Amino acid sequence: MVYKRIRDLRELRNLNQKQVGQILNIAQRTYSRYENGESTIPLKIFIKLAEFHDTSVDYLLGRTDAIEPYPKN
Repeated sequence: MVYKRIRDLRELRNLNQKQVGQILNIAQRTYSRYENGESTIPLKIFIKLAEFHDTSVDYLLGRTDAIEPYPKN
């Protein structure tokens, strides 16, 4: 599966893969593999990406088109 939304959100913020990798504390190549669907994204990385982009994991996965995060309890 190619994670188009994580690429789109990264590009929307005018960030390159290296910058996002640094934010996630992973190598640029590792992040590139996530975006291209070459590697499975670990849950903790999905959560960090959702928090960084102020959205939900469901949005990143394409399970919803609502970009807004879920309300916090």
